[in-house]
Amino acid sequence: MTTTTKIFTLAEYLAYDDGTDKRYELVNGKLIEMPSESDLNNAIAILLLLTFAQLIPGRLLRRGTEIVVSGSRATVRVPDLLVLTEELVTALSGTPRSIITPDMPPPALVVEVVSPGKENQDRDYRYKRSEYAARGIAEYWIVDPERERVVILSLVDGLYEEAVYQSDERLVSQTFPTLELTAKQVLQAGEA
Repeated sequence: MTTTTKIFTLAEYLAYDDGTDKRYELVNGKLIEMPSESDLNNAIAILLLLTFAQLIPGRLLRRGTEIVVSGSRATVRVPDLLVLTEELVTALSGTPRSIITPDMPPPALVVEVVSPGKENQDRDYRYKRSEYAARGIAEYWIVDPERERVVILSLVDGLYEEAVYQSDERLVSQTFPTLELTAKQVLQAGEA
């Protein structure tokens, strides 16, 4: 994974183009190259997208949309899946880039599928957890194939309360109260 030494502002990040199709997140002003997702991570994100699309209008779902979050310097994350609010859809309408800026409302839900390795676990469990809470995102899912669990974090008084689901346990979501999905179904998305 490539990291730049130059410190970027948000404006510089938004204007950056290295002439390749590489994906980057901006973390405390540094460009961090994001490797391609594994097939399993993609399958999980697509399964959740298709499941959520049965419960809400498709215009509220996004993959590849960036979100500006709090950090000591400019930080932009690219979650695996986002569920938007109607207000956020309106705010994004007509923008030249699919990026949720600080002046826009937060998404209703963010999903991150954890890639193997301590660095990825730290990023999804620690850093993004605090960044998404500070951004006011009501629900944050951490899908962890390696640990065989789905963690659903619900924002309560500015902090996330955590519920961990494994095996055949039904996921309980404030955003999707009628959801009929188990941790096992999510984690085995690539096998079906």
